[in-house]
Amino acid sequence: MHHDLAGNTDRWGRKEESFVFPIIILLVTLFWHLLAYAFEKKAAQAQTEKKQMEAKSSAKFLYIVGILEAAMFGIMHCFILYSSCKQANTGASKTTVDIARVSCILCGIMLIALGNYMPKAKKNSAVGLRTAWSMYNDNTWRKSNRFGAICIMIAGFLTIITAAFTNGMISTIFLLIYLLFATITATVYSKKVCDREKSVRFRQ
Repeated sequence: MHHDLAGNTDRWGRKEESFVFPIIILLVTLFWHLLAYAFEKKAAQAQTEKKQMEAKSSAKFLYIVGILEAAMFGIMHCFILYSSCKQANTGASKTTVDIARVSCILCGIMLIALGNYMPKAKKNSAVGLRTAWSMYNDNTWRKSNRFGAICIMIAGFLTIITAAFTNGMISTIFLLIYLLFATITATVYSKKVCDREKSVRFRQ
């Protein structure tokens, strides 16, 4: 049920506890689907076609997030069960699978998948790169999210590469660094795009 930073098992649980994680996965997935359903209702009640398209885009993105997250945690749970079984059968004191490393690889894949969809999302208040600058108008949204998607996908690729050659702890630290750098870079870019857009409008 738990390992310390060195990978030593410091708590074993009852078999029934194996169902806790799947239940959490189902609840989290349900949350994303309910949120997506709320945006579908918002799309149905929209007064303009633009608002309808934005709400539908948000709903689709949230469904994708829910499915990807469920798949990621589901695969991770399979590795946890396999590792626990193997460790129990061999009587080992350390984990046989570096779960943190596996989770980093799965997170990298998820970032790439989300980055692939980001440029397709319409301007909305729920998903995508949402800053005061990116949401200035449709043009700043499109450019900011396209660049943000590239940053997120690069972070995903780097995370997978890092996890392939390092242990889970180091991979997790680098994952956070990559995400932080991607967020800062994309945010700064969105401000530059917004400033450029404002200057063009001012000259006109």
